[in-house]
Amino acid sequence: MEALDRALYDHDVDAVRRWSREALESGEAGAVDEALAVLARHARDYPDQPLAAETFLETLDATGVVRRYASGALLDQGAVDDVSQEALISIAGSLSSYTGQSKVTTWVHSIVRRRVVDHLRRQRSTAPLTEDLGPAARMSSMIATRATVQQALDALPDLYREPVVLRDLEGLPYNEIAKQLDRPVGTVKAQINRGRALVAAGLRGDGADGVSA
Repeated sequence: MEALDRALYDHDVDAVRRWSREALESGEAGAVDEALAVLARHARDYPDQPLAAETFLETLDATGVVRRYASGALLDQGAVDDVSQEALISIAGSLSSYTGQSKVTTWVHSIVRRRVVDHLRRQRSTAPLTEDLGPAARMSSMIATRATVQQALDALPDLYREPVVLRDLEGLPYNEIAKQLDRPVGTVKAQINRGRALVAAGLRGDGADGVSA
């Protein structure tokens, strides 16, 4: 992965995206794991350079591994959607804690498991308190109310910023956002999830899980 390392150091966006795409298209778990590890290390070591964090989150989400882990523990589709989004946000906020001592997927699994436990705990509560809201709800609330998040929003690629703003600032339903942006509803949901996670990565600390591996 020396070429990917070099592309990240050179901030060669096209080359980094190409490496990510080729790793996914290869269908080889080892290639994807190695690419994710390189991206995670750069995101940890150079938090002021968002390219690695953005590509890491996009690549991880595209593998479907977060959703698979959540699906393995939950039966309800809506719960899987919620926990997957919350996990992605927690992963983004916890990138600085990734040490590289374990596989990225092992580290990711530990965070997803925590979010599953949180979800089940909230489900058992008959009157959940505001502070018991999951990371996704907290991130959405932050985006809608905190001026300090504006910088992180401004740094988002247009692909993600537009649906996040329409959802979390303007409060539009997913189907309306899909119509306005002329994108499938499923695509809009995925882009909002990734966009929120990228905001969390940009804030580095809000919504962090603090899981080291």
